[in-house]
Amino acid sequence: MPSNPNDVEPTKHTVSLPLVKTPSKRGKRLALLALAMGGFGIGTTEFASMGLLPYIADGFEVTIPQAGQGISTYALGVVVGAPLITGLAAKVERKLLLVVLLSVFVLGNLFTAIAPTQPLFLVARFFTGLPHGAYFGVAVVVAASLVKKSRRARAIARVMLGLAVANIVGVPLVTLLGHTAGWRGAYGLTGAIGVLALLAVVAWVPQTHRDLGASFKRELSALKRPQVLLAVAIGAIGFGGIFAVYTYVSPIFTDVAGVPLNTIPWVLAAYGFGMTAGTVLAGPIVDRTVMGSIIYGTLGLGVVLAVFAIVASNATAALVVLVLIGAVGALINTGLQVRLMNVSKGAPSLAASMNHSAFNLANANGAFLGGVIITAGYGLLAPAWVGVALAVIGVAIAVFALALERHATKATTTMA
Repeated sequence: MPSNPNDVEPTKHTVSLPLVKTPSKRGKRLALLALAMGGFGIGTTEFASMGLLPYIADGFEVTIPQAGQGISTYALGVVVGAPLITGLAAKVERKLLLVVLLSVFVLGNLFTAIAPTQPLFLVARFFTGLPHGAYFGVAVVVAASLVKKSRRARAIARVMLGLAVANIVGVPLVTLLGHTAGWRGAYGLTGAIGVLALLAVVAWVPQTHRDLGASFKRELSALKRPQVLLAVAIGAIGFGGIFAVYTYVSPIFTDVAGVPLNTIPWVLAAYGFGMTAGTVLAGPIVDRTVMGSIIYGTLGLGVVLAVFAIVASNATAALVVLVLIGAVGALINTGLQVRLMNVSKGAPSLAASMNHSAFNLANANGAFLGGVIITAGYGLLAPAWVGVALAVIGVAIAVFALALERHATKATTTMA
């Protein structure tokens, strides 16, 4: 028997922890809103950096690719933090863990805002990225605990909607502030958003029982499964093309498409609109075929990136294609989220957090490769062609994963 009333006996596969006290219907809505607010803040700080690159570069007197290293270091923070924090904090009560993660997020953004040198700026971005994946991993498990099993997907979607809406509202707002008040004020505002989310979690998210069977070993055991690693590889490589372009979206639209710098917030909002629309449309598609959505979505990403490289000198055409990039990216994201949860039984928090690790590996890869090829003198549109190559590799990995799964299923059927 558990010695503490907030503890529960271990089960073989814990999908979501029971709540200490079940909230009312209104309480559940407020809890989901609080969790989405955290996603909104995290999404804002992750993607706003792309729009702030010119201001950061000017502030530290470095090149755009050098300023883009801040995006890569943030992404690496997510990659490191997601499995490490999820595993080490496996037995920590979920609400308390969410509060700690959001506190780290707030401190990271404030550290970023006052960083006196570029090296310290990079350290601050790495630190800020640490709670990213773990937050979403824990938040979706808590969201699932708030509702009955038949409504879990909708609850999780509400949490993830905060990330999508960040690209429509938060990112353009912070980018606009960066244009008018400087990039330091923009990161300060992101920290303030984190404070509001932290207060909302404290006020509205109910406590959960601790899982006594949780352990670092149990959570990380999912990483031994080939299909988990292949799903992470699809996201880390195939999705990299989006970030190869999106990292440098501000200079692409100002220097290639010829739009004024003060219109970049609306460019970012267009991407956010595509991402949100794609998230809404992805549900029924992924329900019908998870691997199909991943394979055809990644293939479609390669196509739209190639089109973007061809039409980017036309601002209107580039904007339309950017919306499509956001929509296709949301389809891949949703498909991989479901895929990871399907193949990571017994480690739900890790499954959700590893999806964000994969995409931030893609963020790091895309930003780095894009910077390398720009620095080599191939121009601002060259990263889009790098993205096409990354998408093709992603498709190849997905096809291999599907073939491997079918072979295993066939072998099992034959043996039976």
